[in-house]
Amino acid sequence: MSEAERSELAGAASGRGSGIPTCSERDQKAGACPTVETERLTLRPFREADVDAYAAVLQTPQVRASLHLPDNVSRYDAWAGIAGWLGQWELRGTGQWALEEKASGAFVGRAGMHFPARDDWPGIEIGWALHPDHWGKGYATEAGGAAIEYAFAHHDVDAVYSVILPENTASQAVAKRLGFTLYETRALSHFPSMEHGIWRLQART
Repeated sequence: MSEAERSELAGAASGRGSGIPTCSERDQKAGACPTVETERLTLRPFREADVDAYAAVLQTPQVRASLHLPDNVSRYDAWAGIAGWLGQWELRGTGQWALEEKASGAFVGRAGMHFPARDDWPGIEIGWALHPDHWGKGYATEAGGAAIEYAFAHHDVDAVYSVILPENTASQAVAKRLGFTLYETRALSHFPSMEHGIWRLQART
């Protein structure tokens, strides 16, 4: 399975406490990836210059385990993943952002939305993958909260989802903190060997 497919397995992202994100002028261009700022992070479009840093994230044992990536995940897989996220932004107005730490300019990982053209996909998913060096700082929560706000503000949906493997207890805990609840458990066509938990967060009314 390719990295692009594995990326669909990322757990749901983080907290709603960051407030409505501030979006740049790029939001005015339909389909283009916007730049969003939170208190400590810049959520921006991926650049080709991010390939090595993104590959380094995917190649960590912790991220490989959580996304079921092969041991030989490569720089090309990272490049293909970046191309896929940028393409999804253009086609569907969904995708993941590159995360940049404001204080240092460091590449943190990725987070955002995922809405692949799969018949059995539940809807817009919120997910992330951060370098382990940045775990425990609340960055997934911060970026995920912005992604949730963006999804509800810019898409006509009444819920967002998180697709989480049963073994990924860390992502399940984050989903619960976000207000997601387990909606159903089922196998998905791209990964039929294991059932996934489908977690749902409904829009506030």
